[in-house]
Amino acid sequence: MPVSAPLRALSALVGLPLLLFALITWQVLADGPLVGVDERLSGALVHPDRLSELLSDLGNVQVAVPVLVVALAYVAWHGRATGVDLWWLPPLAGALAMVSVPALVAPLKEWTDRPGTPAVPPATGYYPSGHTATAVVAYGTAALLLLGRLRSPAVRRALVVLCAVLVLGTSYGLVRRGYHWPLDVVASWCLGVALLAGVRQVDRRTPRDVSRSTRRSSSGTPSSSNGPS
Repeated sequence: MPVSAPLRALSALVGLPLLLFALITWQVLADGPLVGVDERLSGALVHPDRLSELLSDLGNVQVAVPVLVVALAYVAWHGRATGVDLWWLPPLAGALAMVSVPALVAPLKEWTDRPGTPAVPPATGYYPSGHTATAVVAYGTAALLLLGRLRSPAVRRALVVLCAVLVLGTSYGLVRRGYHWPLDVVASWCLGVALLAGVRQVDRRTPRDVSRSTRRSSSGTPSSSNGPS
């Protein structure tokens, strides 16, 4: 049976990031050539300052998750208010994606046991970056779910730009401050994109038009019993 185009697209959105994540993880565990490049790049980029500290804070749970909660609440309210079938499904998918971040990141940190950069106190468990994953999933999910419910192209473009600025700003701040190696951040991008692909798929498959019962009652469509003879 041939694979449909949407399924191929979903496979690419999930498979390619996970493949790259597996490659990076292997290099970290094996102390491969990419790790050497990563360390040299970090040495060139690290310069702790107040701006990098503030940008890295954008990935804090206390900052990113409330933004997501507001977006999920709006999407749920909008869907229910307009009588959409399964209005609760996209917000639920977004919440599950966010919950999946610590469930995935915490065991990976313990397994890889990667030490931090020279800019932080000696410790391990820096791979992948939890702050980056939190930012990608929180801001990315909020943008994905809101995009389908905004009509103004200008507002939609502004939302995409804002999401990109928040995620890239967080990533830059974490590397610039020395809280994470660049590969820690890139690996979390991969995990986040895979989770966002799942949210996008759920949202696309959720009906956007109002429920059939609401359409019949509002439009006054006659039934077969009271139609013209």
